[in-house]
Amino acid sequence: MFLEPHHAHKIGWIEVICGSMFSGKSEELIRRLKRVQIAGKQAGIFKPETDTRYDAMHIVSHDATRIACVPVVSTTSIPALAVGMDVVGIDEAQFFDDSICDVAERLTLAGVRVIIAGLDMDFTGKPFGPMPALMAKAEYVTKLHAICARCGNPANFSYRKSQEQELFLLGEQNLYEPRCRSCFHQ
Repeated sequence: MFLEPHHAHKIGWIEVICGSMFSGKSEELIRRLKRVQIAGKQAGIFKPETDTRYDAMHIVSHDATRIACVPVVSTTSIPALAVGMDVVGIDEAQFFDDSICDVAERLTLAGVRVIIAGLDMDFTGKPFGPMPALMAKAEYVTKLHAICARCGNPANFSYRKSQEQELFLLGEQNLYEPRCRSCFHQ
């Protein structure tokens, strides 16, 4: 009996891109996925069906960079949609439930590279949804920073400018602005 050479089977891993609003998470996800396409690899690209801010069928960054995607109600449908894919990209992961962790794990064990982008903290400054667990499971974590709208320092908080208290409130610069720790707590 002998062991297969290490390169004889596909190895998957998880990459998480996180940060505040306006830090470039979707832009970085799109950049990585476009490089996958240039390399001739197959990519399945997904986002929550509820994210309709810019375009229902594309992931769109705040600077209008875009890539086609499949909107899904739940991440549990992704494995069936990702059959034959080399890479799976998922945007706005904080809007999914904890099943995204199991889905990412199953995909990586099947040899798929999984790239996930999402807010690491909600508007109150607390860890957001499944993001902490995803970061813990990931082989690679990239934390991006925006520029504080108040002082110009690196920002990693998403400050909500309105008084609404619901956790999931889609919005852009009309509802949110990036802030550094000091300005966020003022």
